[in-house]
Amino acid sequence: MSYAMVGNESTIADRSLPVTRFFVLFIFAFLLSFSQIAYSIALSTMPDVSHAAGSIITASTNTRPNVLLIMCDDLNDYSGAFGGHHQVRTPNIDKLAKSGVVFANAQSNCPVCSPSRNSLFTGVYTHRSGDFEWTPHDKQPVLKNCKTLMEYFRENGYTVLGSGKLLHHNRKNLWDEWGVEINNYGPFAFDGNDLVGHPSVPEPFRSIGAVDGSFAPLSDVPAFPKSTGPGKPGWIYSWDKKRYLNYIDANNRDLTPDEMHAEWAVRKIKELERRNDHKPFFMGIGFVRPHTPLYAPKRFFDMFPIEEIELSPIKEGDAEDCYYTSVYPLTRKGPRYYRLLRESYPDIETGLKNFLQAYLACIAFVDEQIGAVLDALNDSKFRDNTIVVFTSDHGWNIGEKEYLFKNSPWEESTRIPLIMRAPGRSRPGSTVDHPVSLIDIFPTLTDLCRLKGDTRKNNAGARPDGFSLGPFLREPEFQNWNGPKGALTVLGVGQNKKDVLKQNYAYRTRDWRYILYQNGEEELYDHRDDPYEWDNLAGDERYAEKKQKLKNQMLNIIKKDLETIEK
Repeated sequence: MSYAMVGNESTIADRSLPVTRFFVLFIFAFLLSFSQIAYSIALSTMPDVSHAAGSIITASTNTRPNVLLIMCDDLNDYSGAFGGHHQVRTPNIDKLAKSGVVFANAQSNCPVCSPSRNSLFTGVYTHRSGDFEWTPHDKQPVLKNCKTLMEYFRENGYTVLGSGKLLHHNRKNLWDEWGVEINNYGPFAFDGNDLVGHPSVPEPFRSIGAVDGSFAPLSDVPAFPKSTGPGKPGWIYSWDKKRYLNYIDANNRDLTPDEMHAEWAVRKIKELERRNDHKPFFMGIGFVRPHTPLYAPKRFFDMFPIEEIELSPIKEGDAEDCYYTSVYPLTRKGPRYYRLLRESYPDIETGLKNFLQAYLACIAFVDEQIGAVLDALNDSKFRDNTIVVFTSDHGWNIGEKEYLFKNSPWEESTRIPLIMRAPGRSRPGSTVDHPVSLIDIFPTLTDLCRLKGDTRKNNAGARPDGFSLGPFLREPEFQNWNGPKGALTVLGVGQNKKDVLKQNYAYRTRDWRYILYQNGEEELYDHRDDPYEWDNLAGDERYAEKKQKLKNQMLNIIKKDLETIEK
């Protein structure tokens, strides 16, 4: 540039600047241009050490990013970005997906609430900790000696804030600031004496109870004309029967817990912006819907007229080549709920459509809450320096294999939504097909936020089992990930609470699902031709080699952890 400028003049002698000054300026400009070119060449030829280390650290500033973790409960792949059901309405989740990275084959490591969340927030596999029941993490022999994500972030200088259902058994002392104190599952139908199944739900399904046996729009205020209880029938927030949710009409009612958590998050983001504090924050917001009871405002039910509801494809007799009931009795929740729903309606299709309407309504409802939180973040100064993670603890079967519940070894229970947006680090709108799981969130955030220090409180704890998903954020088809080829799931709350090798496991790769029950029975599904897992190939000799290969991969993960435990 300097040379061209000189060339535009007739002679150097015609300049008004002294000759000495001209040459000084010329040399300075030349050196500056050369240094910029050299820097660009160095960057283009520098080896990508981030992949070698499983990291995606960039040449950004030293400012550490904030983190917003949003969780749902019992949300399977029913969102537009994940294609689980074509009638679902999730504009806000889908918008996040377009701005982040979708992990299309993400799995829960334990498809039931407490152990799944304990595992996510400590980064330790359920089978490795032996957390097969409903034990609070701080009472569990291994996990009580592990730092939770919240503790680890706080040790690294973050302000830690949260509200809603995150850990199944919350501990406020883990947070610098805690949000709304309320029973997250409410409201419940109250008959004046007890919390009960909603009166509009037919028997015998209603007899399941106030949680799993209930679904209705909020406008259907529970009424019990023959109630003789001391209390007033209606909506009530909690088991203590003290606080009512007052409902007059759609515009004159109290908020649900999920709405309260969303409002708190919006207020807190604005408050953090006003503080102008340079300290980074980790914020967790846990929404309970679409966990039962399936209550939501009527306008969300109206989005899905019952006569227009379409069920996901279900094969008649699909459970016949499965072995779930060879280790679990038919009285377990999944088979029992399905049977009770069938007995409560003229036919099972009608029953499933009524349940599905409520499930879809609750998903649309919680999507709106998610949107409120994301809008607050995107409208703030934190937008470009905040990592967003959206996920669920596990999924839910809605009639597939004659099962209506979570905690099954099949795709509907184990597949979960997982979206990550890391501004400046992730490739917006991309999709990762490699199988990953909730166990990978802890090391991913550790990587992205450059957290340091031992994740254990002492030697009795366990280090995180997962692997950073950082390389996938930049290269969705990354081939040299350090993590496993498949995602491991163990069913929770089984009959065997101690023997790690006598649990019921599922292993999901890019194309296959392999299931091994504690009695040795097996299931094998080829997702390339059988996305609904209708045809169990485990007994077909043509697939014996593939089955053994998947089994070995799965057992290698489990036994490797067993060796670590024994040491």
